[in-house]
Amino acid sequence: MAILSQTEAQDILKKVLSFSTADECEATLNGTIGGNVRSARNTISTAGAVDNVSLAVQSRFGKRSGVATCNEFDEATLRRCVQRAEEIAKLAPESPEYVPLMGPQKYLSSPASFAKRTADITPDYRAQQIGASMALCDAKKLSSAAFFNDSNSFIAKRNSKGLEAYQQLTNLDFTITVRTPDGLGSGYAIANYTDLAKFDAARLTRVAAEKAASSVKAKAIEPGKYTVILEPAAAVEMLSNMMRSMDSRNADEGRSFLSKKGGGNKKGEKMFDERVTIYSDPTHPEVPDLTFAGDGRPQQKVTWIEKGVVKNLYTSQFWAQKSNSPDIPPPSGWIMEGGTQSTADLIKGTAKGILVTRLWYIRAVDPQTLLYTGLTRDGTFYIENGQIKFPVKNFRFNESPVIMLNNLEAVGKAVRLGGNLVPPLKIRDFTFTSLSDAV
Repeated sequence: MAILSQTEAQDILKKVLSFSTADECEATLNGTIGGNVRSARNTISTAGAVDNVSLAVQSRFGKRSGVATCNEFDEATLRRCVQRAEEIAKLAPESPEYVPLMGPQKYLSSPASFAKRTADITPDYRAQQIGASMALCDAKKLSSAAFFNDSNSFIAKRNSKGLEAYQQLTNLDFTITVRTPDGLGSGYAIANYTDLAKFDAARLTRVAAEKAASSVKAKAIEPGKYTVILEPAAAVEMLSNMMRSMDSRNADEGRSFLSKKGGGNKKGEKMFDERVTIYSDPTHPEVPDLTFAGDGRPQQKVTWIEKGVVKNLYTSQFWAQKSNSPDIPPPSGWIMEGGTQSTADLIKGTAKGILVTRLWYIRAVDPQTLLYTGLTRDGTFYIENGQIKFPVKNFRFNESPVIMLNNLEAVGKAVRLGGNLVPPLKIRDFTFTSLSDAV
């Protein structure tokens, strides 16, 4: 039952709303069918499946609201769920940031968000893909740990003001870490797709295996400021942290890197290199996404940064009304425009620098400058005269994506990662503060 058609889902939601006695009521159905396989040391460690539908009912009396959930859909259970939400609402304090539910909305169509081939993935397919990955590592006498996860899901909404929404999505994620037998070399690869037609576990495993074999006997070099090439798996971490910080309220209230001295925000100001353009588009064929936000607001194509200039900030409905600013929900994913060069091309054009496969354990140091600290891992290499010369020990870094995106030397071709399109980036004066013995 996990995947309901639009008609089936809306029929349940209509029934839910018919039981409501609240001033306002909104009901949301979420359903997922999927599976996963996890391996460690070239052996399957776990395999699982998900098959579930859940209902959330939000009832409102004036500015008071309550939420109840259930995952059975007979009439008696639906009635109890609505009644429970109403009981909670009557006990809740009034919300000082109450905003009425929205009426009917128009949503974009994003047919690329669903791929039947991904929806039809079987346990055999998962086993074949993870099996090919493990066999490759066995042949090379390397040890791997991988995770394969796929899902076919839907979300449906309806409220007492006439709003109605429905969308179905598919997704496939794969990550793998490969280690040498002595534990001194490590490599990593990651992939994320809507359509499995582009997925090949063996290809990704070869990338990670090559990194692992090449990163043995890493040399220690002095921390400092270096030209770095951040592979997409490294760049995405810094960029995602920045995109999650583009909130209008935090900026207006002085808690953000986008806060302006004396009040307000830096919308309209040039803050980055002119080659930096980042936007979101739920209908993008490579990274399709939900066409509505969790609160039902339509998702549109939005340019966040254009040629280095901050063009838009996202906001809650309440803050949009209070601050008289554009009512734009936060994006789920984003696209950074890239060039035509591959990571290999960026390496060839580098006289001296460091190639970073991955960043991890990233923590905020200062939200007002967006300074982060974290570590490199799973393959860090020294570049000289356009060639990788030798592996280097991992570093701790202290860096801000704001500074990073002002020190751009080159932007490569964007690839999909985590529902985003992310290019490899060549950055000058990237700050490494200390060495790390971890691989």
